[in-house]
Amino acid sequence: MEIDQIYVMSQVFTVLMYALLGITYQVKSRRKILILSIFSNAFQGIAYLLLNAKSGFIMCILAILRDIFMMVISDKIKDEKTSKRAYLSVIIIFYFAMIISARFTYEGMLSMLSILATAIYTYSIWQKNEKIYKALGTPVGICWIAYNIFVKSIFGVILESIILICS
Repeated sequence: MEIDQIYVMSQVFTVLMYALLGITYQVKSRRKILILSIFSNAFQGIAYLLLNAKSGFIMCILAILRDIFMMVISDKIKDEKTSKRAYLSVIIIFYFAMIISARFTYEGMLSMLSILATAIYTYSIWQKNEKIYKALGTPVGICWIAYNIFVKSIFGVILESIILICS
């Protein structure tokens, strides 16, 4: 692993991402969690792009789109039954997109951990229960730690481990 300017920049974006992610575990509002998630995924997407971590980058893009769709559904659809169907439709569409992206970004089994983490996280934010969100943070964190080891993101491993321990 070469520590050059690009690698250092990737780690700066990783630190920014984890600062925002850490805040999501303290926030009670689902909308605020989604907004913070959009920004944290943008920072992490840039970091993964700089690390040439294809599946992580694509998962960040999908996560941003997912969070935007979920916010729109929350804002526009007030009927509980209709919103549940809309959320479920979004989740199914994004799960298919994750599976398709796996075909194009596969670089060994460890590269699939970003997809697994994103799939679990997608389910956790679909629930309107902060306890489920926080409980599923453990398997999500473990997947991201392993993926960050795979893509050699030192700060990704360290900061994800800290968040996992603290949550």
